[in-house]
Amino acid sequence: MVHEPAVPAPFQSLFAPLEELRYTGIGARFRGCFGCGPDHDIGLRVRNFRRDGEVLSPIVIPRRFEGPPAGAHGGIVAAYLDEVLAGAALAHTGRPHVTGELTVRYLKLTPLDRPILGRSRAVKEAAKYVDVEGALEDLETGEIFARATARFFPMQSASPAP
Repeated sequence: MVHEPAVPAPFQSLFAPLEELRYTGIGARFRGCFGCGPDHDIGLRVRNFRRDGEVLSPIVIPRRFEGPPAGAHGGIVAAYLDEVLAGAALAHTGRPHVTGELTVRYLKLTPLDRPILGRSRAVKEAAKYVDVEGALEDLETGEIFARATARFFPMQSASPAP
């Protein structure tokens, strides 16, 4: 499968057969999102891909998001996890969701400028929410840097942005 834009080189073999999740039901409203929007000039631009009941995300955290020396700022780590987990809610339900609560457990310093795999999945769906879990891990070794759980609520229907 060809992805536009291409995923970074270290991820290409893993992501080549995967379907990218794109929600287009409300126009261009997400294009400027700090977390997932391709048009946000300093955003994270997180992309989510479906694979066997889970969502995978190719992540390389740029140096501009440094917190502790050689590590990503904790708030940025949480923002990446928030986007990866939102992908699981979307994949599970087919609808975009907003974060109701997010709990992050930081296990190790999350490195900068290194291939990181975001991984998430839905664990419970109720009438009004979806619970999800996920992690950020080293692409090569599988070492987990941070884990998160979250509860997402479906977005209310809205007309597309102009």
